[in-house]
Amino acid sequence: MSVMFLPLRLIPQPVQAVVLSTVLELFFSRDASLGPLLEGLDGRVFRIEVRDTGAVFYMGFSAGRPWVHTAHAGEADVRIEATTAGFARLCFAHEDADELVFQQVLKLSGDTESMLRFKRLLAAANIDYERELKAAFGEYFGTRVAEAARALVAAEAKMRARTEAAVSGALAGMPLPDEARLQAWQAGVEELSRQISRGKGRATRLEHEIERHSIPRTPPKDKP
Repeated sequence: MSVMFLPLRLIPQPVQAVVLSTVLELFFSRDASLGPLLEGLDGRVFRIEVRDTGAVFYMGFSAGRPWVHTAHAGEADVRIEATTAGFARLCFAHEDADELVFQQVLKLSGDTESMLRFKRLLAAANIDYERELKAAFGEYFGTRVAEAARALVAAEAKMRARTEAAVSGALAGMPLPDEARLQAWQAGVEELSRQISRGKGRATRLEHEIERHSIPRTPPKDKP
């Protein structure tokens, strides 16, 4: 969930962790209605990985307060993975987390209950990161980060549209089979299905025959 975009690799991860931790703590301290949701996450730890930069952060909650570190000694309850653009879509474009998971932009794994609690917190909080960055670090910093995030989201959307158009064009140029070929293919599939069924029947009869011959016969008793 990094808040530094284009020059991300040049900024030390501890600095990024301080920025994110400050923003989250200030935001949640102002909204008392989120208290019960924060308490439900007490002691839970989330491992956040930015795949294209290799940055890893650990986010947790203690006594209703969030924290963000670059290392954690214990096991994380939930793993969250996305590219920088993916996190930008979540944090600055306000795209739905479930939709991003469905598109495999955002990957979640780990404890199901913790994931559900975290998603409920995100939905209830609806954090405006641009506003919070401006409040915590000034107008210039908040504006520059938000502009970089929006530019990144727009660039990814344009690339995605071009890719989809190229795939659609390639599919449109492929010759489709005519009705005669489709009927021949269907007949072949049906014949193969019949052969498989007959093969299963023969195998079953053979198994029964083997079992019948392998059962030991009881020798007749001698008459007194």
